[in-house]
Amino acid sequence: MTTRTTTGKTADTADGRGAAALRALHVPGRPLVLPNVWDAASARAVEAAGFPVVATGSDAVAAALGYDDGEWTPAGEMLAAIARISRAVALPVTADVERGYGLEPAELVARLAEAGAAGCNLEDSDPRTGEMIDVAEQAAFLGAVRAAADDAGLDLVINARVDTYMNGSGDSGERLTESVRRGRRYLEAGADCVYPIMATEPETISALAEGIGGPVNVLFRPGMPSLEELAELGVARVSFGPGLHRAALAHTGLLLSAIRDGRDPFEPVAAS
Repeated sequence: MTTRTTTGKTADTADGRGAAALRALHVPGRPLVLPNVWDAASARAVEAAGFPVVATGSDAVAAALGYDDGEWTPAGEMLAAIARISRAVALPVTADVERGYGLEPAELVARLAEAGAAGCNLEDSDPRTGEMIDVAEQAAFLGAVRAAADDAGLDLVINARVDTYMNGSGDSGERLTESVRRGRRYLEAGADCVYPIMATEPETISALAEGIGGPVNVLFRPGMPSLEELAELGVARVSFGPGLHRAALAHTGLLLSAIRDGRDPFEPVAAS
């Protein structure tokens, strides 16, 4: 099935539009930089800025839809938002779908295809409780998603998030060992990239990139090594998560305060 989008492109909703291009951009030492978006307008801004891929962030999309992050957004609403973003741009779209919103792998794959997604993020802790999922269970889940995509003839780039640094336990050495163990298992199960979210120290990031043995994604946060330094550490993908959305909301708050106080809200914009 094909649809004509508002950008004038023809998008095949069942072939993983742009997945090959997306996968090829995961190059250790020359990372794919993804300023995560939350709606069609922010997606078009990313496209206009010259980035090659649009990535959604579940936290930001949930907030834009009026929900908290952690799979509180109904699956239908999240996937509809992804579809609107995909229709708005002529770029591959990779979608953060938390842990799949309770959908079985075949249904998740089918609905990602319908939404026009070329890739997805899937995390290995329970979004509502923060409890880590057993590594074998998560590997089986990722393998089932890969198998469902293969059965559907869908090329899908799977980014396997590792939550050890966010929801795991143990000291830094134990978390590193567990993150590498999980990352390797997920690549064996069919993931294309591993995302040890919240890993921040340069030595840790370097060890992860070397130890996992496949493309590694990191979350860019204040105080992180620069994009150039992350490239030197062997990173293949850099995400910004909800950071840009939160910064945009904070700036909107300043504009609203100016209006409330009877000032010109555009003065701080012009000054910056």
